[in-house]
Amino acid sequence: MIRGGFLSEEGRAYLQAVVRRPTERHGVARRANAILLLDDGWSCEDVARALYLDDDTVRGWHKAFTTDGTQALRSFGWKGSQSKLSRCQEAELVETLSAKLFPSTAAVMAHVERRYGIAYSKPGMIQLLHRLGFDYRKPKGLPAKADAAAQEAFVTCYDKLLNRLEPDEIVYFSDAVHPEYQSRPAYGWIRRGDKLAVKRGKGRERMNLMGALCLENFDLQLIETLKMSTQTTIDLLAKLERANPNKRVIHLILDRAPVHRGEAVRGWLTRPGCRIRLHFLPAYAPNLNAIERLWKVMHEHVTHNRYYDNFRAFADAIMRFFKSTLPRNWKTIRDTVNDNFVIVRPEQFRVIGQTG
Repeated sequence: MIRGGFLSEEGRAYLQAVVRRPTERHGVARRANAILLLDDGWSCEDVARALYLDDDTVRGWHKAFTTDGTQALRSFGWKGSQSKLSRCQEAELVETLSAKLFPSTAAVMAHVERRYGIAYSKPGMIQLLHRLGFDYRKPKGLPAKADAAAQEAFVTCYDKLLNRLEPDEIVYFSDAVHPEYQSRPAYGWIRRGDKLAVKRGKGRERMNLMGALCLENFDLQLIETLKMSTQTTIDLLAKLERANPNKRVIHLILDRAPVHRGEAVRGWLTRPGCRIRLHFLPAYAPNLNAIERLWKVMHEHVTHNRYYDNFRAFADAIMRFFKSTLPRNWKTIRDTVNDNFVIVRPEQFRVIGQTG
C-alpha cells in the first residue's frame, strides 16, 4: 500500500517544474497521452489533473489535434520572449494571486489589464501563471476538526491489522449513503453553441443505504431502509455474518455515527458467538473510509448527466450499479476504490473562505 504525501516540498516543486517544461520528445508523448485519455472518455478536467496541466491547455491540444492531426502534437513553437510585466509587477501579481483566489484565467487577465494597463491573450496568461508557479485547481475540502495525529494512529493500527490478519479473518469498510433523486450535471465535451441541458428530478425523494465493502474480494453487502437507525446497523452486521460463514472474525471499520454506537448495537455485539469486531475511525476522517470512494464512483456511473423518469427507475439504476456493474468491473474500479489513504494535515493548508 503506497501512502501519499511522501515527497518533500522541494522535491515536489522540482518534479512539477519537470512535467510543466519537458523536453520536446517528452512533450509529444504528453500531448499524445492527453488525446488518448480524452478518447477514453476522460473529462478535460480529469486529464488536466492527471497530467498537472490546466483544462484550457488540454482543450487547446484537442482543438489543434482536431484541426491538424498528429502534426499538431509535434508543433511547440518554444521561442524565447520578454515578459510583458516587469519583475516588480510579476512579484506584486504573485502576492495578489496568493492572497486572493481568482476563479478563472479571464479574471486574472482583467485584473492585470486594470492594474497594469497590459492586455494578455488567454494562452499568454496561462503561460505566465505556469511560469510564476500557479496551477488551476479547486481548494481541498478540509474537515473542520481534522486531527492528523489521530489519523496517523488509525493508519498504523490498520496496517498492523492487515499484517496480522489470519486466513479466517476478513476486513470490511462501512458507511451510509443517501442518493437523492436528482441528476448531477458534470463536465464533458460539448459542441460550441450547443445549449445542452440535463433534466432535474421531480421531488425530494432519496434512498437510504448502509453498506459494507471488502477491498480484498470487493464483496459488498447492502441494507436499504426507510430511516437509518441502530436496527439498520444490526441488520447489516447480521448480514455480514451470514455472508461469511467460514470467517472466525469479521473486522468492520466505520465512523462514529450514533446509529453505529447505540445501546442496541452494543448489546447485539455482546451476544455469545458474535464474530463482528468494530474499529471506529477518528472523528472527521472520511478520507480514511475506503467505501466513501465507492459512493463517488457510483454517482459517476448513475447520476452524472443522467435523468430518470421516476424515482423507481432511479432506484433501480442505483441497485443495478451495485449488483451488476460493480461485480463486473471491480478489477478496474479497485484502482480508485482502495486503501491508499492520505493523511489530512490542516497545518499544511492555507485556509480560505472563513467568515469568523
